[in-house]
Amino acid sequence: MQGVETAGAGRSVSTQTGSMTGQIPRLSKVNLFTLLSLWMELFPTAGKKHKLQVKKTGLVVVKNMKIVGLHCSSEDLHAGQIALIRHGSKMKNCDLYFSRKPCSACLKMIVNAGVNRISYWPADPEISLLTEASNPLSTGDAKLDAKAVERLKSNSRAHVCVLLQPLVCYMVQFVEETSYKCDFIQRIAKTQPGFNSDFYFECKQERIKEYEMLFLVSNEEMHKQILMTIGLENLCENPYFSNLRQNMKDLILLLATVASSVPNFKHFGFYCSNPEQINEIHNQSLPQEIARHCMVQARLLAYRTGFCKAVGLSGLPKATQLEDHKTGVGAVIWAEGKSKTCDGTGAMYFIGCGYNAFPVGSEYADFPHMDDKQKDREIRKFRYIIHAEQNALTFRCQEIKPEERSMIFVTKCPCDECVPLIKGAGIKQIYAGDVDVGKKKADISYMRFEELEGVSKFTWQLNPTEAHVLGLNESETIENGVLKPKLMEEGHQNKKLCLENH
Repeated sequence: MQGVETAGAGRSVSTQTGSMTGQIPRLSKVNLFTLLSLWMELFPTAGKKHKLQVKKTGLVVVKNMKIVGLHCSSEDLHAGQIALIRHGSKMKNCDLYFSRKPCSACLKMIVNAGVNRISYWPADPEISLLTEASNPLSTGDAKLDAKAVERLKSNSRAHVCVLLQPLVCYMVQFVEETSYKCDFIQRIAKTQPGFNSDFYFECKQERIKEYEMLFLVSNEEMHKQILMTIGLENLCENPYFSNLRQNMKDLILLLATVASSVPNFKHFGFYCSNPEQINEIHNQSLPQEIARHCMVQARLLAYRTGFCKAVGLSGLPKATQLEDHKTGVGAVIWAEGKSKTCDGTGAMYFIGCGYNAFPVGSEYADFPHMDDKQKDREIRKFRYIIHAEQNALTFRCQEIKPEERSMIFVTKCPCDECVPLIKGAGIKQIYAGDVDVGKKKADISYMRFEELEGVSKFTWQLNPTEAHVLGLNESETIENGVLKPKLMEEGHQNKKLCLENH
C-alpha cells in the first residue's frame, strides 16, 4: 500500500493491575511521537491567530529513536521550516512526526536535509483542503500544493508515509484507570471531602469533543476526498478506511484522557499565601497554560515505562513484563531563552525528556524486578531503575545554559537521588506532583525536595476561589488548611502554583 504503513499491535502479559486481568500495556514509541505531535499543535501561544488557510502544525524530531525537538508552527513559519532553522544539517537521518501532512515549501527543504522518514497524521494537511466553497482560490492552491507534495515524495530518498500503529490491547483502559488515579487528580480527591468524581469525566468528554473537531474530519466522505487528494487513495476502501478511523479515534481518546488528568485551567487559578510575594512569583513562574501543557507531555512519557523480555530455562521468551509496572514516571526539560525565537513555542525550547527504565541494552533477567512488597531488599529493583529525571538529563539534546531559565516537569515528586542532580545540572525550576513530599516509601526517600534551596519548586493546587466548581465549601477548604502551600522558594518561602482561570 503506497505511502502507508501499519504496525501490528502486540499483546503483552504482566502482573495484574487494578480491574484489568493480567494486562499492563505500554505505549509504543510510534504512538508516543504521534501523540506528542498532536499535543504540540495545541501549544499555548500568545498573539495573532494563524491565517485561515494555514493549519497550526505540531512536529516531533527524532534521532536514533530519541526525541531531539518539539516544535509547532508560528504565525509566520510552518513547523518544518522552524525545524530547519533550529536543527539545520543535524536533521540528517532524523525521523519527523507531523500532526499534519507538510506542505511543499516545508517538504522540499526537509527532504533536501537528508531526513530518514517523514510520518504524518492522515487528516487535513498543512494547507487546508477543508476551506469553505466560498473561497475557491484557497482550495485550488491547496490542491496544487498536494500534487507538488506527491511529486516531491515520489522523487525523494526520504520515506514519506502515514505511520499509525494500533494501540496494544487494554491500552485505553489502562490509561483511563491510571489517569484518574494519578497524583494530580487523587490529590484533590483525597484532600477534598466534597470532590465529585464526575468532574474528571466531564472534563474528559469535553476534551474528546474538542480534539475530534481538531484532529478528525467528522464527515467520512470528506475525509476520503482529502485522503485521495493527498495521495492516500488506497486507504479509502474498507477495511483500511474503517481501521484508519478507529486508530485515529483511539489515539484522540487516549490524548484527551491524559490531558484531563492534569486539571484544566478554567477550574484552577494562581494562589499565594503571602500577598506581598504575588508579583515576585508571577515574574518567576510560567504562564499556567504552558506549565500544564508541559506537564501533560511528561504524563504521556510516563506510559513508555519499558518492557523487557525474560528468557526461560528453555531459551524461549517468557511473558513480557514491564520494567517498572507499578510506577510510571515521565520527565521533560524545557528552557526559556532571553528573547522570542522563530518557533511557535515562543522563547521556550526543548532540552530533553525521559521515563523510568532499566539501563539501555539491559535484558529483563539481568536485574531484580520485585517491588517494595518483597521483604528481601536484595531482590528489589529500585537500585537498578534509571529514573525519568536521570534519563532526561542523560539524553538531553542541548546543554543547559546557566544564564537562561530552565525547568523540568516531572509527574511525581523528585526523590532524594534526583534532587541534587537537578540542582547540579543548573535547572532553575521544578514542576511536579507532590503527594510524596516528605515521605519515605520502601527504598525511595522524598525528604530532600522540601529542603532544596536555590531552585523554585511548583506543584498543582486547587484554587480556593474556584472551589464551588467541585461542590466544595470555600471557607472550609481554607480554614482546614487543605490547600497547604507546597511551592517553596529560597529560604523555604511557601508558594502555590495552579492553572490560572482566564
